[in-house]
Amino acid sequence: MEYFFRTLKKLGIISIVSFGIIAIGLLYYIEFQLPDINALNSVQLQVPLQVFTHDGKLIAEYGEKRRIPLPYDQIPKQLIDAVLATEDQRYFQHPGIDIPGLARAGIKLILTGRKEQGGSTITMQVARSFYLTRHKTFGRKLREILLALKIDHQLSKQKILELYLNKIFLGARAYGVEAAAEVYYGKPLNQLTIDQYAMLAGLPKAPSALNPIANPEAAKKRRDHVLGRMYELSIINEADYKKALAAPLNAHYHELQTEVKAPYVGELVRRQLQEMYGDQVYTDGFKVYTSIDSNMQNTANQSVRNNLIAYDQRHGYRGPEKNLGTPSLNQMQQWEQKLAEIPVINGLEPAAVIDIMPKSITVLRASGALVTIPWQGLSWARKQINEDYLGRMPSTAEEIVRLGDVIRIALTPQGLRLAQIPAAEAGIVALNPTNGAILALVGGFDYNSSKFNRITNAARQPGSSFKPFVYSAALEKGYTLATIINDAPVVIENPNDNSLWRPQNDTHKFYGPTRIRDALTLSRNLVSIRLLDLIGISYAIKYAQNFGFTKHQLPAGLSLALGTATVTPLQMAAAYATFANTGFKVIPFAIEQIRNSQDQVIYEAKPLASCPTCPAVEDAAQQKTHAPRAISSQNAFLITSALHDALQHGALAQARTLQRKDLAGKTGTTQNQVDAWFAGYSTELVAISWLGYDQQQRSLHEYGAQAALPMWIEFMQAALKDRPERPMAEPEGIVSVKIDPMTGKRAGINDPVAKFEYFMAPYIPDEDQTMTAQDNTTAPEGDTSGTGVY
Repeated sequence: MEYFFRTLKKLGIISIVSFGIIAIGLLYYIEFQLPDINALNSVQLQVPLQVFTHDGKLIAEYGEKRRIPLPYDQIPKQLIDAVLATEDQRYFQHPGIDIPGLARAGIKLILTGRKEQGGSTITMQVARSFYLTRHKTFGRKLREILLALKIDHQLSKQKILELYLNKIFLGARAYGVEAAAEVYYGKPLNQLTIDQYAMLAGLPKAPSALNPIANPEAAKKRRDHVLGRMYELSIINEADYKKALAAPLNAHYHELQTEVKAPYVGELVRRQLQEMYGDQVYTDGFKVYTSIDSNMQNTANQSVRNNLIAYDQRHGYRGPEKNLGTPSLNQMQQWEQKLAEIPVINGLEPAAVIDIMPKSITVLRASGALVTIPWQGLSWARKQINEDYLGRMPSTAEEIVRLGDVIRIALTPQGLRLAQIPAAEAGIVALNPTNGAILALVGGFDYNSSKFNRITNAARQPGSSFKPFVYSAALEKGYTLATIINDAPVVIENPNDNSLWRPQNDTHKFYGPTRIRDALTLSRNLVSIRLLDLIGISYAIKYAQNFGFTKHQLPAGLSLALGTATVTPLQMAAAYATFANTGFKVIPFAIEQIRNSQDQVIYEAKPLASCPTCPAVEDAAQQKTHAPRAISSQNAFLITSALHDALQHGALAQARTLQRKDLAGKTGTTQNQVDAWFAGYSTELVAISWLGYDQQQRSLHEYGAQAALPMWIEFMQAALKDRPERPMAEPEGIVSVKIDPMTGKRAGINDPVAKFEYFMAPYIPDEDQTMTAQDNTTAPEGDTSGTGVY
């Protein structure tokens, strides 16, 4: 017996020493071999890229995971209680591992031979999600336990919960509880009810299988289980428990709710960010603040939509998208499903005609609702026979639609209206001319239908809206707004095939001797061609590059005077900004600031801004802050003066409805009316509107004044509302002199028909001198390589 007890004592000592060695080894392993847990204090969760307007409204979000991290103190206590009641009841008592839970899992494994229960605490789940895989092995489980002990030792319980609730996957691309609240309920987490918190708390067990979108029945059972646990633990009382059990799920998928509709801007920014930082932009929580003004963007959206629909309806009704057959009561549910599969395009909703009265129709919507469209919303629909011909005005609804037709309907201030998806496209862009900041941009009718951005990527001919650059080049050569050029027929021979080009004014008339001011204001094609020939094509091409155009965009022929260059609307906006800001070249930009996930500024735009009062930029230091001068302030003033007349006194009478005297602008219509433009500006805002078909040979059958100008007017009406007028100040070196408007001669003081005209000081005409293209001897010698026969 003595020997036995001595042996037992030795074994006890050996066991204690062995246990100590193992414990020391485990402590060493925990301390030195396991990952550094301190990194969890500053862990970077995968957060999508977010794009905002200048005033902080969300435009877009990009990334596979929807996640909105919240600090612990902003997570509602009721949700935390629901999660702990279900996932880890003893969370605040155990040291990171729950011994009874692990024991139950071990007994289950021994009895069944299967790894059905893991006994994992929330801390262990954090260890697994950040450092380990989900493969069920004993080695991984041991590391998970050791990591959990280390995490619990070094981090607070609150921090661990914060990591868990922000990291965990909860189904439907939602990561973290705030994102899940937005996805399933379309509300912030702090606005949910107890039953909704219980539903979210039940998701970690099987987020893909138990979420209310994939399996509503299973989701409800899981929610009720969570509510039962909360009631058993006295977290909620009996009344709240019964009320929550009776509550419907009320969960369905909610798309990301943006605050401003600017998808073309969002995509533009996304591309630029990826070029700058690579794929990390989708996961590192970048926040991009753009130059977009939310109010102007909303106005731009509305003006493009309204005017493109109006243009489309002026050219007739093309008919239904399809026909579903003869309506009957037992088909209504099938029709609803078919309508639900057809996307809504920019507010134009699909509907099926189920009843036709002489002056109204009844249609079925995808929601199952039946609505009536009165004659006021139908009478516009003349049948489009072809692009050139419309049928007679309809007198009854039966002449427009048939039973079963799938049509589009639009809600207007006057009520529901028959509509159709426009076949043409349109866009608008607005810039701050001082520094080039993009304030609004719409690249097409509907981004989901066509992601092609026509403002930045569509190179189209600008037509007569290009003429101001030719006239600016002439003024720089010494021609004046009073210079007389003959508006007479021009015949130009093409040396390649001996064919003859006989350009015309859009009126097909000739107006004889014409002052340059009138030629620009009234858009005289023949004067523009003659003027380009006089100043020289090569000179004009070189001069136009001052506005940001490139040489390869500008054809080396007299057709350049009629706008046969190929430019984007964004380039035109930047070019017209040079006139608006008194002669400086600015570069358009959309990104103002980029912030990382710690809200630190990692990029800030520093655009070169115009500075009319600054001296000429000479040294390199000044060139880093001031935009380069492209043309003289006197030149910009004279062109603006003529383009102001185009709006106030020219053929664009509808622009006078703006009732402002600080605006200037020019229409553009290309050959065969393929493209319609309006380019206009004040000293504070430049806006370019464009309308055309993506098929570049298809005619609009309308001029720029009909198709593009109304869009520009609607935008400017709202964008400049309540802003005081700021006409361009007359710069030094400009002199106002009375001239005879018919001859361009300098007139006497008492001449009753005389008008004041602006001149650059070096080019004031002498007394009785007629300023014509032929005797304008003050003009510098230039390239006069004309190719025409006059």
